[in-house]
Amino acid sequence: MHHLARRITATSKKSFGMYGRAAALTGRDLIHMELGRPHADTPPHIKQAAIDAIRAGKVHYSDLAGVAPLREALKGKLARRNGLEVSPGQIIVTNGLTHGSFAAIMAFVDPGDEVILLEPYYPQHIGKIELAGGTVVMAPLDAADNFRINPALIEPKITARTKMIVLINPCNPTGRVYTRPELQGLADLAIRHDLLVLADEVYEDILFDGARHLSIASLPGMAERTVSLFAFTKSYAMDGWRIGYMAAPDWAVGALLKITANDVTHVNTFVQDGALAAVTGDPAVLEGLIAEDRMKRDIVVPRLNQMPGITCAWPQGTIYAFPDITATGMASQDLAERLLEETGVVVEAGSFYGPAGEGHLRLCFGSLSAEEITEAMDRLQRFFGGLESRAGKTAAAL
Repeated sequence: MHHLARRITATSKKSFGMYGRAAALTGRDLIHMELGRPHADTPPHIKQAAIDAIRAGKVHYSDLAGVAPLREALKGKLARRNGLEVSPGQIIVTNGLTHGSFAAIMAFVDPGDEVILLEPYYPQHIGKIELAGGTVVMAPLDAADNFRINPALIEPKITARTKMIVLINPCNPTGRVYTRPELQGLADLAIRHDLLVLADEVYEDILFDGARHLSIASLPGMAERTVSLFAFTKSYAMDGWRIGYMAAPDWAVGALLKITANDVTHVNTFVQDGALAAVTGDPAVLEGLIAEDRMKRDIVVPRLNQMPGITCAWPQGTIYAFPDITATGMASQDLAERLLEETGVVVEAGSFYGPAGEGHLRLCFGSLSAEEITEAMDRLQRFFGGLESRAGKTAAAL
């Protein structure tokens, strides 16, 4: 009899959430707001650069860490945009941010090590930590405090076995963009307890209302203990391209390359020309994509706040709204399932992101056209209006 490796059988069986439930339904008119994918097409100049690279014969093996022109351009971007002074040798081009985070966790987490996730968390990090043999430790943030990074909620979770804290900024699912004081508080914890920080910054460009993204590695004492992860996925609508990059301390690069080289050898050679075109292209292209996300957010949030039992804070970044549904009296998973069955609008339950997310839903406004968003909001408005009407009739009968 054949047996699966313990690293597989010992890991939690985290589901695909509402996406998995919706995928099982056929012939239904569904509007998908559960998937965090861009709606826009990849900008033409990026596509053309990859096409030109193929035609020019850039189809063979290249540098394990990424082609030199791209890493040189990323060095400039990281200094200019993120305040990170790194050499091209500290940059590794990865097969998306997911690959970068996997490599970092595999390189630094030993069996028995503990890794802290701030809750609500991004579920995909759990499996990677468990595959490395690590233990996931949750540090729940407070919804009543707008999910602020509060060191007093995190420090009690730190033990002698803690190795790393994972940070997502801007935050999926809450839409928070953490302030300098919040990040400084987390940095102080990492320095005091000699911890690594894995910083997922995939939404760094998608900011609203004057919010400013700050890379935690730019804070004093953090460059040598932070692996910063970025991607072209959300900013440039390149999710299917599978290309991202990481900036790491000198001491960590060899270990990270040992993982990435054994995992994928290197990222597709010609795809990196597309990424180079994104980094060096007209900034107006990126600004236009973000303006589209802002327009969609500005449809979704006011509409949600008009619905009975729903209150929704304005997301400061990302492509998600995280409305509070506690006034409906329903558990978030139950509500998400009813919305799927009764309206055909697929949203994710807040509890999918941990117990701290309970009482919320996550809706992705970046994955739809404005017309689809309006239709989704109309369906939700009718549903929640009907809930209020039924509740009123029940109260009157009593």
